[in-house]
Amino acid sequence: MRFNRAARFDFRAALPDASLFPHRAWRRVVARALRSREMAAGAYESPAGNWDLRAAIARHIGISRSVAASPDDVIVTNGTQQALDIVARVLLDPGDIVAVEKPGYLPPRYLFKALGARVIGVPVDSEGLVVEALPAGARAVYVTPSHQFPLGVAMSLSRRRALLAWAERTNAVVFEDDYDSEFRFGGRPLEPLQTLDTTGRVVYVGTFSKTLLPTLRLGFMVVPPSLREAANKAKFVTDWHTATMAQSALARFIDEGAFARHIRKVSRTYSERHAVLTEGIKMNFDDHLDLVPSSTGLHIAAYARRASVDDIDAIASRAFDLGVAIQPFLLERGFRPALCWDMGLSRRRRLPKG
Repeated sequence: MRFNRAARFDFRAALPDASLFPHRAWRRVVARALRSREMAAGAYESPAGNWDLRAAIARHIGISRSVAASPDDVIVTNGTQQALDIVARVLLDPGDIVAVEKPGYLPPRYLFKALGARVIGVPVDSEGLVVEALPAGARAVYVTPSHQFPLGVAMSLSRRRALLAWAERTNAVVFEDDYDSEFRFGGRPLEPLQTLDTTGRVVYVGTFSKTLLPTLRLGFMVVPPSLREAANKAKFVTDWHTATMAQSALARFIDEGAFARHIRKVSRTYSERHAVLTEGIKMNFDDHLDLVPSSTGLHIAAYARRASVDDIDAIASRAFDLGVAIQPFLLERGFRPALCWDMGLSRRRRLPKG
């Protein structure tokens, strides 16, 4: 069930808290970008993106996520969806099989279907994607290993290695969507698939939609050398390049240290909200919900113990009537219904009773 109206307490997934965006610092770097040599030249840029931004991204993910990448490996995109679209156009033919997580993030599934691929869901358990269930003949697999969407589990190290071994054995490509792993509230982060990959099977995709704002439409991907030329050509024929001013501003924002400071600041806020939500769910709904353990990202999820799909929909509807928006996941047959809460739009106010 979809709720298109605003709610007083909005816990629906996949959005950061826009009130935490560093408007003053961003205005400063945008003003400088307007005076940059790229804007003064008024010319088209490289399809791969602004060199300074690609270098800044490579340094950032090298430090924060141990992703080994040079600026040449980075392609700036208009968000995650365009990154997946570009690589899918390079690699996939109509009729090719693409495996996705089940349950999983829906926009990539829609994308692959629109390109003529056969999309097959693969179950997720407490260790992430079940590698043994991957379909025969799959050309690619899309995964969210650091913080599975929507359940929030992290793919175990053994499962990551098994997935990479499968990709090498079957000559397949792994799309790794690392969408909100900057926010970690405990424990040691596991290495990304890209870091563990030794055979060039992983396309690593990142976004600034969760750390900054979705409205900026800024993302990136790290492609293996074997795909670099084809991916650059695909980006060129798609839209030539991402907006120059936004790229220039973001490069300065990262290089000045403003991005790192912003991440530290909002991480503290989201960590507090993570703790409050977790405690509140356990205290008030422990008899009804099984909270999925999670220490990363902007949302948490819980399975309903005895509720049906219709019950979950009714619960979400009743909560919305009381001014509280939560995310029901009406999972496919054979899966337990689940609910999701997002830290990005939560409010530090007492929730209504009922």
